[in-house]
Amino acid sequence: MALRWYSTVVESTDHKTLARWWAEALGWDVRFETDEESVLVPSWAGELSEQLDFHRVPPGMVFVPVGHEKTGKNRLHWDFAPHTSDDRDAEIARLVELGATVIDVGQPDEATWTVLADPDGNEFCVLSARDQ
Repeated sequence: MALRWYSTVVESTDHKTLARWWAEALGWDVRFETDEESVLVPSWAGELSEQLDFHRVPPGMVFVPVGHEKTGKNRLHWDFAPHTSDDRDAEIARLVELGATVIDVGQPDEATWTVLADPDGNEFCVLSARDQ
């Protein structure tokens, strides 16, 4: 028996706005939204989840409200990669236009990834383009 990665929970002072930002950034759907949480899932997962075995359903993202601002560097972050057929620099520019910020967390000058922060300051990386 193995556990299924069900979701990643993100705290935010404005969880609904941040969830909608990530939905736009990833092309995911806001599946459920209340004053207590906002839930995102990949668009295709909603169509296929009934057909997939429990352990094969992809994880979602859950945004919950908190009364304090983020402080310090994340101890956990997401890595996202464009496909080799996509324009990585254009994708980074799109994320910045949506409200992300390119940041320096001490990565080397020759890094093959770019570190960004979402509008709430949560770090994430856009990696080099990949086939898989």
